[in-house]
Amino acid sequence: MSKAQLIKILIAVGLAVVALFVPFAALGVNVNPIEQRVIALFVLAAFLWILEPIPIWSTSILIIVLMLFTMSDKAPAPMLVDASGEKFTNLLSYKAVMATFADPTIMLFLGGFFLAAASTKYKLDLNLARVLLKPFGRNPKYVLLGLMMITAMFSMFMSNTATAAMMLAILAPVLALFDANDKGRMAFVLAIPIGANIGGMGTPIGTPPNAIAMKAMDGAVSFGKWMFFATPYMIVILIAAWIFLVKVFPSTKKSMELTFNEKFMKTPKAIIAYVTFALTILLWVTSDLTGLDSNVVAMVPIAVFSVTRVISAKDMNGMSWDVLWLVAGGFALGLGLEKTGLAKHLLEAIPFGSWNVYVVFLGVGLIGLFMSTFMSNTAACALLTPIVAALAVSMGPALGPLGGAPGIIITVALCCSLAMSLPISTPPNALAYGTGFVETKQMAKVGVFIGIFGIAVVFGMMMLLGTLKYFN
Repeated sequence: MSKAQLIKILIAVGLAVVALFVPFAALGVNVNPIEQRVIALFVLAAFLWILEPIPIWSTSILIIVLMLFTMSDKAPAPMLVDASGEKFTNLLSYKAVMATFADPTIMLFLGGFFLAAASTKYKLDLNLARVLLKPFGRNPKYVLLGLMMITAMFSMFMSNTATAAMMLAILAPVLALFDANDKGRMAFVLAIPIGANIGGMGTPIGTPPNAIAMKAMDGAVSFGKWMFFATPYMIVILIAAWIFLVKVFPSTKKSMELTFNEKFMKTPKAIIAYVTFALTILLWVTSDLTGLDSNVVAMVPIAVFSVTRVISAKDMNGMSWDVLWLVAGGFALGLGLEKTGLAKHLLEAIPFGSWNVYVVFLGVGLIGLFMSTFMSNTAACALLTPIVAALAVSMGPALGPLGGAPGIIITVALCCSLAMSLPISTPPNALAYGTGFVETKQMAKVGVFIGIFGIAVVFGMMMLLGTLKYFN
């Protein structure tokens, strides 16, 4: 471990210890020792996620273990009683804490990982790209739009990072066609992370913040219901980003063509993968009609691909298990905030009821965007969502004009996904920056535009959904 990493760890631990002894009672906030331990863990998680002295997924595991040993009903005896020897009444169930590793939402994401692995292994992704790009012709600006749309479509059901890596690999020969001083090359490189980041907003499995929001809404929004509003939102942001790229980074080329040598595979396993992929998406989209829970549907590809050996043990080892652990840590923090009573007590100390609902929504969106610019959007959403969910309960009907509790929770998730101004903001940004064709200032220019425009559209969309009583 380097000296810099050690210093970062000491900072995070030091601030957590300070939080553990802050006299909240003197500040007018009613919290007991168990709730104060949650605050300390929240501070520890926040700074470990921001500073990243250790992998962000390992922070989540650390938080869950610390919760088990400091505030669960199976913690060591000294942790279970107050100064007078009385047992705390707001301890967490150790089973509930450990169950965050196997939450239904985790299974939803795992199903998405199986679909992504199968589509890559049997070249479904490359062949869909080949087929779907044909209608966009040879004009560079329309090819650019096609790349963004295809990238976004893949990102709706695959990891944003995997999608960006795949599309940048496809794009590599095309970038060589541009002259060194052609701004269009920058547009094509930036189109991939933008498409991947924006596309992830379209489905509950597209990006971890969506899954965190779905969990917080506890079944209020189905897979299909999410897509019904999120897909149009995604398309609006995508088209605005495309227009911005074309205007800011115009190409001098008049014609270009993408070529693919891949063909659809016709082996039995490939056919099973294609049919299962289509069936799973169909069941997800029609969940409101069939009554099937989207988490249950996610088990279909897991079972089919395992039994038929479409996905092998080696393929499973290559999946993004770290993302699942990271999301589980966010769920655990949310459990601690809610079940110990901390969220209720913190919100009672702040007169949100007297605040303008539009100011609250705008503030939540900006905080989510700002935090996600400098840290993992999953970590930012994991920190904010439990607080916002409790805030929604405290404000109650006042949130109605903007979609109620689901509206403000979804706003957090979408705004966290809008952060793409820096190479460190998201892995797709880092991949694009790694090509060497894009500078930070160019990425920031596009990212700031998308962030501001995206929040404005989220705001307008929630006003519309609130008027339509869509979440009621």
